[in-house]
Amino acid sequence: MEKFKFNSRTDNLFKAILSLKTAKEAEAFFRDLCTIEEIKAMSERFAIARLVDQGMPYRKIAKKLKASTTTVARVASWLNNGAGGYRLILNRLNSHYNSSSIFKKS
Repeated sequence: MEKFKFNSRTDNLFKAILSLKTAKEAEAFFRDLCTIEEIKAMSERFAIARLVDQGMPYRKIAKKLKASTTTVARVASWLNNGAGGYRLILNRLNSHYNSSSIFKKS
C-alpha cells in the first residue's frame, strides 16, 4: 500500500475548509464534497473521539452510537497516538465550551 503524503492539492482543500465562516457554509461545502456516507462516517468518528476523551468505556460508546467496537478502538488509538489532530480540536472545543453554547457535549 502506497504511503499517503500531503501535497498542494490537500493544502488547497484545507485552506478552503479554513475559509468557511459558519456551520451552514460548512454543511453546504461538505455536502457537495462528500457522500452522505462519508459525512456520517466522519461525524461518527468525531463523536467517538469526544466520548473517549470524556472517559466513556468503549463498549458503552459502541452501544450508544451503534458503532463497532473496532471503530471505537481505532478512533481511540488515533486520539491517543495519532498526529494530534483530534487532541487539538477537542482541547480547543473544551476550552470554548464553557463560554459558548455552540458546541454541545454528547
